[in-house]
Amino acid sequence: MLFDSSLKQELNRGFGATLVVLVTVVMTMVLIRTLGLASNGNVNPAEVSLVLGFTVLGYLPTIFTLSLFIAMVATLSRLYRDSEMVIWLTSGHGLMQLLRPLWQFGWPLILIVSMLILLVWPWSNQQVQDLRERYEKRGDLERVTPGQFQSSASGQRVFFIEKDQTDDLQGKNVFISIIDADKTVIATARTGRIDLRGDERFLVLEHGQRLERRHATQEMTLAEFDNYATRISRTLVDPTQLSAKMLSVNELLMQPNLENQAELVWRLGSILACFNFVLLALLVAQFNPRSGRSLQLMLALFSFLVYTNMINIGKTWVVNHKVTPWGFTLALHGGVFAFALAGVLVRHHQWSWRHWLPRPSKSGVDS
Repeated sequence: MLFDSSLKQELNRGFGATLVVLVTVVMTMVLIRTLGLASNGNVNPAEVSLVLGFTVLGYLPTIFTLSLFIAMVATLSRLYRDSEMVIWLTSGHGLMQLLRPLWQFGWPLILIVSMLILLVWPWSNQQVQDLRERYEKRGDLERVTPGQFQSSASGQRVFFIEKDQTDDLQGKNVFISIIDADKTVIATARTGRIDLRGDERFLVLEHGQRLERRHATQEMTLAEFDNYATRISRTLVDPTQLSAKMLSVNELLMQPNLENQAELVWRLGSILACFNFVLLALLVAQFNPRSGRSLQLMLALFSFLVYTNMINIGKTWVVNHKVTPWGFTLALHGGVFAFALAGVLVRHHQWSWRHWLPRPSKSGVDS
């Protein structure tokens, strides 16, 4: 059908343009945040591009869903604005007939969103976490910049070191300040090296001085040492303690705690939302010439934000045991589907609230 093919072509152009804009905006925001993490010592500066890529992959389901919704609303609004929708409606067709070309255009994208949420989302989160954990486990001595004071990842230590460029495990002229709950320790040494002891790393200082001050009594102790060791890295993370967003669907089903159930509700809800956005696009896109061209897009963005925020709020409610997982899923997505379908049917059949009012009797008319 000529109308269907032209509609699909316009939807493709709108989706492509929206996707490029949203990906650019998201990449810019994620890049700024990632650079901030790198400057704070939470991310390896050499791996900023990897963290950026994996993070954007995690955002792709939301980007694809929003691009699909905006493309449909913008295309349908243009049909209303240019009176093409009037021709369609007066030719004996209704809004319900538009669901076929919209669904034919949308189902491949919905399938892609489903694959991204079920497979790419946990994998990208796991990769980002692995990069951050690997950088944190390198030890504070390896992360400091030669000739500069820098804080450790925990913020409890301040380092100054002149590194030996031939060996990342050794350095000279080391200064370290350690602030604990009950004392402050300042140590200086001619040389320092990293020793591996089991799953932990220790900074071993040689030929230096150690100044200790107790917070409670303000007592100060100065001592010289030949060797002084302090732990500078955490133990390895237990793989069983992974966050729910890093687990596959099978792992979430095998461990049905509240956090995992909430993650399943979020993933399933993000997929169901794609189906509902097709109906919502038909409901939102009706154009009123007096309202301006941007009203439909603003209403679409508002609807998208409200819907997605309700999915995120539901995830929190499930974790806090305020709602049941499947009860919330049925209530939210079933309610949105019923509301959108009812709205489309009302406009399809041109129903009005005036049809339900009792009509005045004609008996009072003069004969």
